[in-house]
Amino acid sequence: MEMELTQEISTAIDKPILEVIEKRRSLRAYSPESLSIEQIETLFEAARWAPSSVNEQPWMFVFATQDQTDLWERIFDSLSEGNKTWATNAPLLIVSMARTSFSRNGLPNPTASYDLGGANAFLSLQATAMGLNVHQMGGYDRDILRRNLNIPDNFELGVVMAVGFSGSPETLPDNLRIRELAPRSRKLRSAFVMNKTF
Repeated sequence: MEMELTQEISTAIDKPILEVIEKRRSLRAYSPESLSIEQIETLFEAARWAPSSVNEQPWMFVFATQDQTDLWERIFDSLSEGNKTWATNAPLLIVSMARTSFSRNGLPNPTASYDLGGANAFLSLQATAMGLNVHQMGGYDRDILRRNLNIPDNFELGVVMAVGFSGSPETLPDNLRIRELAPRSRKLRSAFVMNKTF
């Protein structure tokens, strides 16, 4: 029997959730205001406390602020052209990755990327609580990024994050400005939650 799931979407939050989740967005317009090292360290402190399989904590982050020109450009260079149009204004870029084997025995860690996703989520929610915006990007050239940062083969790449204070949508091209100003929308819970077998 085929599964019948709805594909409807909604802009309404219809159950009480944490305010920080409600406020989180993936905006593209950034203010030129830089982040302090204290703010940056706080983001990674939040990621540090994410859960992971057998407490492996397989995540690794490489970050660069815009005033660290060489390192920032090495990350920025890997982005897709579409992401470059707006990420050029982000004061902070973060590369997330996960070690694919357990440090204690060298065996493959099948949940490494899942654990990295949790750490990225903790970082993003902490950023929202601090009045910052995080936009996570999958649109980048993995070969270029791996080469530019000399990333070892035993690390699986996650996302590149643009982080900073929100700026004016007027700085964006028309197509992105429309998306920036639109309300968030999500599939209904009935599209992805079942209380039955497939």
